[in-house]
Amino acid sequence: MKSKLLIILLSFVFAEALIGQSIVDYQALISKADLKYDHPVKRSESGQPVGNGRMGSLIWTKPQALCFQINRADVFSNNSNSNMFDANVVDASVLMENGRDYCGGAGFVDIDFLSTEDIFSYSTFNQHLSCYDGTVETDGRGIKTTTSVWNKEDVMAVRVSDSRDYPTSTIVSLRTLRDQFVQRGKHTAFSKVKAIGNYIVLVQEFRENEYVCKSAVAVSAPDNIARAWVAKDTEVKLSTKTNLRDFTILISSAATFDPNVDVAAEAVKKLDAAITVGYEKMLSSNKEWWHAYWEQSYVQLHSEDGEADFVSRNYAYYLYLMASTSRGSYPVKFNGMLWSTGGDARTWGAPYWWANQSYLYNPLLTANKVELMNPVFNMFSGIYKSCATAAIQQWGSKGIFIPETIGFDGFPELPDSIAWEMRELYLFNKPWEQRSQAFIDYGARKNRFLSRWNCLIGEGPRGFVTHIFSSGAKIAYLYWMNYEFTQDKEWLARYAYPMVSGIAEFYRNFPNLKKAEDGKYHIYHVNDHEPVWDGHNTAEEISAMMGILPLAIKASEILNADSDLRTLWKELLQNLSPLPLSSDYPELAGKPVTFVRALPPVWGGPASTNTLPVWSYDLCTLESKDEEMKRVANATFDAFYPDGISKTTSGGGSFANIGVLLGRADAAKYLIPALIRINSEVLLENRMDLTEGVQATTAERLGKAAEALQNALCQSIPSKPGEEAVIRVFPAWPNDW
Repeated sequence: MKSKLLIILLSFVFAEALIGQSIVDYQALISKADLKYDHPVKRSESGQPVGNGRMGSLIWTKPQALCFQINRADVFSNNSNSNMFDANVVDASVLMENGRDYCGGAGFVDIDFLSTEDIFSYSTFNQHLSCYDGTVETDGRGIKTTTSVWNKEDVMAVRVSDSRDYPTSTIVSLRTLRDQFVQRGKHTAFSKVKAIGNYIVLVQEFRENEYVCKSAVAVSAPDNIARAWVAKDTEVKLSTKTNLRDFTILISSAATFDPNVDVAAEAVKKLDAAITVGYEKMLSSNKEWWHAYWEQSYVQLHSEDGEADFVSRNYAYYLYLMASTSRGSYPVKFNGMLWSTGGDARTWGAPYWWANQSYLYNPLLTANKVELMNPVFNMFSGIYKSCATAAIQQWGSKGIFIPETIGFDGFPELPDSIAWEMRELYLFNKPWEQRSQAFIDYGARKNRFLSRWNCLIGEGPRGFVTHIFSSGAKIAYLYWMNYEFTQDKEWLARYAYPMVSGIAEFYRNFPNLKKAEDGKYHIYHVNDHEPVWDGHNTAEEISAMMGILPLAIKASEILNADSDLRTLWKELLQNLSPLPLSSDYPELAGKPVTFVRALPPVWGGPASTNTLPVWSYDLCTLESKDEEMKRVANATFDAFYPDGISKTTSGGGSFANIGVLLGRADAAKYLIPALIRINSEVLLENRMDLTEGVQATTAERLGKAAEALQNALCQSIPSKPGEEAVIRVFPAWPNDW
């Protein structure tokens, strides 16, 4: 059992033993993660973040104004059945930039304080994000604001204090993200601004065939509005009364997929609720939520060189970001989170790319932030039926198919003729050159970022993510881990077991998994994630089966379910091909044996080392009894760092976490800080980065660092998947931390 209770108790024991106190000063600890600016940021992406997990914004400034883009985790301009994409685009970089695949944004808000001199300038500026309280204070010439987002409703409160000699009226502008009406094929995006009494409102409505998504942003300054008016088709404004010293501006948002819901009324209703409660009670409620959140767990570190302190500050900041973005119906997107500031621009579009999403979500269970995983579980359980249909239609298999890239709504059902041809093409039963015109036409305007259509920017039926199945296993493994932490058998039966068994059944029935003459099951025509296409026994897919089949067997035993399937899973597991090794390549003879990506020949790239057996599924842990696997795992890690690890070693990927899982303290000491620091060209002042591209503000590297830090401190690990876990304390901890 992954005993979160024991980890929490140990944390207090360590705190008392190591820092001589039995009561943690959470405010002092978490406040070390705060952002403090003494100058306005030059680019909006560097603004300070505030959110309640469903609604959020960065806060940046213009000389006289406070600026926001209100974003939501449940706004999508199109669904997975969209035909709005350019049939002629065959290059991924062009697809990224054509602005057709967007999500999240709800509206721009500017609060203009109307002055003859700059309010927010280098000489008068201070901005402070309090992670402990979940507030952002922005201080300029005679103007101070405090911004927070209410934990109970989707309402942002901006408290304004005006100490100028002659306070002027304040103008709040609510603007659309695009032209009033945009049409691409049958896809339409309609934006409308209006004044409703003392409220100003912006409504977005996306439609394509049967698909509808609507959102609204509403703004009010309770009891202090002088006027509200429509300035133009894309902008609505309100002005406050003059001579106000202290007042509040409220910004609410709402979203729905129901065409019959009046989303503007929903946003206004949220404002009314906030007005009834009042600013002080909203702020108090919000602070209470954040303080309780921080008391769920903590990590307090120190080293003489300051590196451990640096890591712990960034760890707390990562947890702040996740609590600000992951408390809604859908997981926050890795590429922008709730922090987009450029309207519809969002590199990599609206699909979820699990490799990237996983870096944000993998650490949360161990951090005892279990509730922040709910959006992941809600979304994937919600699309379970469509994933089951996709397994049959697309691959001729059973169970469920969860690809590397997927839309929030899963898979649309295919016409039978298209499904049949897709199977034949993607299973390499039919030459790509012989595909029908009907198939070509059907896929011509689909989103190439979705796994199902990704081959259209690949080569033949191959694509970067078309033949990746292991992402489903990684997601199912998180379901299992949630059961391990909670020991909730009802949750196991209702949510985790269908996911785990569904992935196991997909692999067992996959047509290109075949028993060969050697008596072993081999898997053909699959990726090793993005680098290797059309591979044989790729490490990704062999690892996934090695990890998920034992869990399906174990869970079925716990629930006393599917004994017939259990027998079949055991037979597959017992006769599964081993992981590919460098010794399978004659040209690598004489070198240390490492894990590699696939058996030869490798289409799409050379054989290279692959650390996946260490990284995922508990296949190789410090408790493993298979000494040969551990030896190969260490040799594989060493192959990435032939000169060893030191302070000058650059961070990247998941190597910090892989190193600590192997018990290497040097990986914690050097690779975690290096991972956090990253390339300064893409690092933002708010500690996030743009490694994923334009307007794709992300915290992936902070998630990777958090996972590695937690595993360096404490590992709850079995000897192999599904076995009883053993807790190891400080398994990869630097002596001077």
